[in-house]
Amino acid sequence: MQIILMEKVLKLGNLGDLVKVKDGYARNYLIPQKKAKRATPAALQEFELRRAELENAAALKLEAAQEYAAKLEGVVVTVARKAGVDGRLFGSVGNFDIAEGLKAQGFEVEKSAIYMPAGGPLKTVGEVSLEIALHTDVRATITVVVVPEQ
Repeated sequence: MQIILMEKVLKLGNLGDLVKVKDGYARNYLIPQKKAKRATPAALQEFELRRAELENAAALKLEAAQEYAAKLEGVVVTVARKAGVDGRLFGSVGNFDIAEGLKAQGFEVEKSAIYMPAGGPLKTVGEVSLEIALHTDVRATITVVVVPEQ
């Protein structure tokens, strides 16, 4: 299906790009999330009329994300979990736990924006640096410290 992107989509294109994607991806994700529209002549004409407005909105979102990333950069989140003598946890620390830790410090971050390491949830005591995607172009790095519960 041929679509026109209404905002920048990671690994797909920028605002205003005409791209061809699979029908299901367009119908089930891009169009309902208002990230794209079908590339009909009427939609193309409407986009060209609103291009400046959409570009300004995208620039404002980017600027807001950069400001939030500056505040979030270097934040340390401490999570306490039951652990064995060897430092392995009796569970794990996932992105939900990290999002809750950030919320307790006053930062609102969606759990889907937290990029966990390749091994999945954290399963050992220690310190790990994680990235948080606040925008397609903006990422902040935080430190998660997992400590054994007393």
